[in-house]
Amino acid sequence: MTDVLIVGGGPVGLYLGALLLQHGVTVRILEKRTGRNAHTRAIGIHPPALAALDRIGVASSLVARGVPIRRGRAVSAGREIAHMPFGPVSDRYPFVLAVPQPVTESILERRLLELDGGALLRGAEVTDMHDDGARVTLAVTGAGVPPSLSAALAVGADGANSTVRRLLSVPARERRYPDHYLMGDFPESSGYGSDAALFLEEDGIVESFPLPGGVRRWVVRLNRPPVHPDAAELAGLVAARTRVAVDASRNSMLSSFGVRSRLASSMVAGRTALIGDAAHEISPIGGQGMNLGWLDAESLLPVILAALHGQPTGAALRRFDAARRRAATGARRQAEVNMALGRPLPGGVLRARNTAIARVAAVPALNAFVARRFTMQ
Repeated sequence: MTDVLIVGGGPVGLYLGALLLQHGVTVRILEKRTGRNAHTRAIGIHPPALAALDRIGVASSLVARGVPIRRGRAVSAGREIAHMPFGPVSDRYPFVLAVPQPVTESILERRLLELDGGALLRGAEVTDMHDDGARVTLAVTGAGVPPSLSAALAVGADGANSTVRRLLSVPARERRYPDHYLMGDFPESSGYGSDAALFLEEDGIVESFPLPGGVRRWVVRLNRPPVHPDAAELAGLVAARTRVAVDASRNSMLSSFGVRSRLASSMVAGRTALIGDAAHEISPIGGQGMNLGWLDAESLLPVILAALHGQPTGAALRRFDAARRRAATGARRQAEVNMALGRPLPGGVLRARNTAIARVAAVPALNAFVARRFTMQ
């Protein structure tokens, strides 16, 4: 007998699984991948998410493997126009933690398996689901996996192209944006150390973040998708816009992406909830998506516990759905602001905009307010 089935063994599903196990809930996580994806995608963990991760005992391990980014610096034409501390030094986590997603997933998986060595079923693909009002049954394919599994409740944490959302017939409104990005990792050569740097230039923004092991990530905004992206092209764009030389021959990751957002019409359907990208896909510019999923899971915990104890949960589920969809809408708007900040501008307009940014940053209260918005606080 299983209390909760979680579809999706990425960072959000692993976190929810460990959180539930700590509260004595029996869990099975169904992950169709047979191993972790080695590609580094999400890297930023914001302070509220670090506090949530601390509640399952993994925050210190993540901090030990990551780079705390305590400050962001805005630069234009080789001159710093503003800087922004990411949190008061009195806070436990006054920084955004940069850590590769495979590292984050490995630490979360280790914690999950410490709590229950059989909780994660890899190579398990969900093909159908049925909710009879008392239990949810999933049809599953995969070597060594039972053909069906049943639980009191189910959670879809299976990403932007969620099978669970499709099987539930929950519509998700999609919005596409005119922004495209080329991204890559190179040995550190910027001189910015553990700071994040945003280069606000006429041809579009360049974002730069430190990673463990003396590596730095560069993200360049483009007007159209690159035809044949390569490290030399990215290195050339970085040098032209920022005056920082990076070694294209030592590129360790290269990716290009466009941007869209999706928001499910509801995060709850019967005895199943959607969290993370399955419920709301947010632009990766600003690094909110993974963090938003962890906070979804934390908000869902008391509702699951109440339901498993036979308590009425209708009102609690409605509050969860409204609050988390509201949070997702706010995150989407913040991402849209971030993307707008990075679009090309004529020289005179850019200089006027940068002067306004400098004036806002010079007022401590406004600087702190903007920092809280950027770091989901």
